[in-house]
Amino acid sequence: MRAGFRDRPEAGQRLAAQLSAYAGQADVLVIGLPRGGVPVAYEVARALHAPLDVLVVRKLGLPGHEELAMGAIAAGGVQMLNEAVVDELGIPDHIIDAVAAREQPELARRERAYRADRPPIDVRGKTVILVDDGLATGMTMRAAIAAVRQQEPAQLVVAVPVMAWESCDTFRALADVLVWMIAPEPFVAVGLWYEDFAPTTDAEVCDLLARAAGERSTPACGQTNAMGTVK
Repeated sequence: MRAGFRDRPEAGQRLAAQLSAYAGQADVLVIGLPRGGVPVAYEVARALHAPLDVLVVRKLGLPGHEELAMGAIAAGGVQMLNEAVVDELGIPDHIIDAVAAREQPELARRERAYRADRPPIDVRGKTVILVDDGLATGMTMRAAIAAVRQQEPAQLVVAVPVMAWESCDTFRALADVLVWMIAPEPFVAVGLWYEDFAPTTDAEVCDLLARAAGERSTPACGQTNAMGTVK
């Protein structure tokens, strides 16, 4: 058996099997983190017969070393900092503020593109399953958790196909339930555990959201209703 996954859809199908206890429950909502988490979340929502929505999150990369996450922002004004990185490197507030300001327009653009003119689904009192294609530092997922917690869900489940082993305890504490398929050591990077880890595009996100909504044709990105029960 392979150590990882063929692609994101297969990862979502396998992850859905681990979440089968939530299938068919009226109060369950699946939320994917764009872009790469949406193909995974689509398969989970389809298997559970649950509504699918998205939560836009942007990593705050260290200038000159953008792959290093010094924090993340999420829709709803949420900002989380990677305190270990910020403290170790002595990153001043004005650098963090500048990067956050630079990322805000892209966060807003994606929010408009994926959601069109509809508000986010009300998660209050619901079981929310937050899905991404993997967790490394987990900064974007931490921001997503904070954004969802503000809305007082009944239960918050974090579900990913692969995650760094050293992050497991952190997310067990942050989520009510943590579900993963593999947590390898050493981890290195999320993409290492997929045979096909091609970037997910805005058009693919919009197409999956349209299919989840049961639309007969795929509208242009930015005109998609982002909610739907996957048939």
